[in-house]
Amino acid sequence: QTWAGPGSVNNPAMTPELSIQAHVATLTLRRPAQANRLEPDDLQTLANHINTVNHNPEVLVLRLVATGKYFCSGFDIGQIGAARHVNSPVSFEGLVDAMENARPVTVAVIQGGVYGGATDLALACDFRVGARQVDMFMPAARLGLHYYQSGLERYVQRLGLNAAKRLFLTAERLDANAMYAIGFLTHLCEADELTATADGLVNNLSAMAPLALLGMKKHLNQIARQSLDTQSLAAVIAACGQSADLKEGAAAFAERRSPRFTGK
Repeated sequence: QTWAGPGSVNNPAMTPELSIQAHVATLTLRRPAQANRLEPDDLQTLANHINTVNHNPEVLVLRLVATGKYFCSGFDIGQIGAARHVNSPVSFEGLVDAMENARPVTVAVIQGGVYGGATDLALACDFRVGARQVDMFMPAARLGLHYYQSGLERYVQRLGLNAAKRLFLTAERLDANAMYAIGFLTHLCEADELTATADGLVNNLSAMAPLALLGMKKHLNQIARQSLDTQSLAAVIAACGQSADLKEGAAAFAERRSPRFTGK
């Protein structure tokens, strides 16, 4: 199944596309000639795609990929502060928060440079697989832009205060090795191994028990934000303890075979 969304006024073929195959959904950024920058219309399209995935119980993994040389250059700088952006039903901050809170486990597959707000979009994903030629920078201070609250918090929570200050306050460009060292990339590989590395991670995740996988993703993020819903956590723990999947997992382990989970 494939959805392209309503499309850009200029070129519908450039709008982000959603495809779903079994347990894996893929969001593709398709504006390579503009370094896959995001236009105001794209924010609503991406938010709609995430909502579609959230309401599809079959999807366990959401993969974010891009076409061309660059992964993404963030939100169109020319639109920052423009009335069209202000009046948009979906803000850039809202989109990135929606990515972080997406029901499936999320994987950003970074084949090229990731800049500006795109660094936060990738950081909102649970995993970030990058090739050795990628780089990143956050030019907010150089542009005179004070970043939004949830983005600042995400940087500190996921990378630590020192790395967040280094990226936000100096606008320094980091290469792939530095990105891996600070934890921005969770996986680093050669360019010709990127697809195989990402596929291996996605296949591994999609083979896990759904209740436990998605429950732990949700609650680990809450713990990082110091907003743990203890009642929700207790309910999921209890549900997993009584699930058919737990029995299947134990049986498969004892029989030395791959488990066949049903999400029940």
